Amino acid sequence: MLSPQEAEQIVGDVDPAVRSELAHTTAGALVLGGRRGAEDPDLVQRLITLVDTEGLDTVASMWSQSPADTLPGALWRLYLLREWTRRDPHTIAERYHLGLHRAEVAGVVAGVATPPGPDQIRELADAVLSGVFRGDLDITLDRAAAFLRVLATGSAMDADWVELSDRDRATRLTRNAGSLLDTAAELESAAALWRAGRLD
Repeated sequence: MLSPQEAEQIVGDVDPAVRSELAHTTAGALVLGGRRGAEDPDLVQRLITLVDTEGLDTVASMWSQSPADTLPGALWRLYLLREWTRRDPHTIAERYHLGLHRAEVAGVVAGVATPPGPDQIRELADAVLSGVFRGDLDITLDRAAAFLRVLATGSAMDADWVELSDRDRATRLTRNAGSLLDTAAELESAAALWRAGRLD
C-alpha cells in the first residue's frame, strides 16, 4: 500500500477540465488571431503549417481529446487531415480519383483539381485550412467533409477490387472508408453548429 504522501508524488494525467479549457482557449485564440490577421499571408501560412513547426504531438496534446462538436475538435480533424495529405499524397490522390466518379457532388464541394495528383491534394488541404482564417469556417468544414466522402468512396471501391486477392487488406480498406465517413459526418455537424453560433 502506498502512503498518502507517496500517492501524491505519482504524476498523473492533466485534469480533464484544465485540458478542455486549454483546448478551447487555444483554438479560439488561433481562429480569432488568424481572422484578425487574414490580410497577412505570412501569418496565415504560419497558422496553416502549425503542425510542421510545432509538431503533430504538440497539437494532439492540445486538441486530440476534444469532442468533434467543439472548435478544438474540429480544428484537430482539419490539421490531422492536412498532415495525412502530407504523409501519403499519392494514395490519397488515387483513392480520391477512384471515388470522384461515384461521389460527384461531394467532389464539386471539395473543389479538387481534376484529375488530382499528389500536389493538388496537398494544395487542397492548405486551401481548406486557410478557410479557417480567411473564409467562412462552416464552408471550410463542409469542404473537408466532402473531400473525406469522396475518399471514403474511393477506399470502398479499392476494397472491392482487392477483395479477391487480399481479403485482410479489403477489410482494412472498408473499415478505413467507414472511419472517413464518420469523420465527414463530424465535420458536417461542426459546420452546422458554427452556422448556429454554437461551435465553441
